[in-house]
Amino acid sequence: MDIPDWLAWLFLGVVVLHAFSVVRIVRRLRGPDPAVRVAARLDLVDASGGLLAMLGLTLGSAVADSWLWLVLAGLALTGAAYAVKGARLLRARRHPTSPTCGTAPEKQ
Repeated sequence: MDIPDWLAWLFLGVVVLHAFSVVRIVRRLRGPDPAVRVAARLDLVDASGGLLAMLGLTLGSAVADSWLWLVLAGLALTGAAYAVKGARLLRARRHPTSPTCGTAPEKQ
């Protein structure tokens, strides 16, 4: 079954919008706050992985060649970014830095 031409244009529009989000993330990398820059790096890996996956799907539907390797590389990047974000979230929950968090034992 052949994919209609209007769907290929729709895929291309989504890829362009996703590329704009990558540009916004790159601008956040230039900020003065180190915590924002670290979060922006993880967001950049996540967004570029999603962009690769969408480009692979778009090229696979528009061109006769198989672009599955590009989709798999994008999914691997996105999965790695989500794994690191999840590990950072779990570490932050287990080791609170604030003494007013309520989970730290009080000193007597």
